[in-house]
Amino acid sequence: QVQLVESGGDLVQPGGSLRLSCVASGSIFSIGTMDWYRQAPGKQRELVATITSGGSLDYVDAVKGRFTISRDNAKNTVYLQMNSLKPEDTAVYYCRAYIRMNGNYNYRAYWGQGTQVTVSS
Repeated sequence: QVQLVESGGDLVQPGGSLRLSCVASGSIFSIGTMDWYRQAPGKQRELVATITSGGSLDYVDAVKGRFTISRDNAKNTVYLQMNSLKPEDTAVYYCRAYIRMNGNYNYRAYWGQGTQVTVSS
């Protein structure tokens, strides 16, 4: 089995910063692309940032220049550094990772349980 656990969500004032972490654990052979998604109340879940196993990055326009995604392959961890936070960044943030388990040949997507980020004065 594989498990993804996010942490780092909090209540922060506009203009503040947070760093989210997502750790993958279990019977892991390798990890491919890792993503951060978010879902605000009453809205669809949206892709925020992506990092491939080769280190290529992509961001939704709304967070470019403010958020930075990174990963530590030795720790099976993906991070999301969020700066200059705005009230519209308020959402539950989820990580997703494509993982190949030991003994398997294919990658499949796994999701974390989410961490709440609230930006408010």
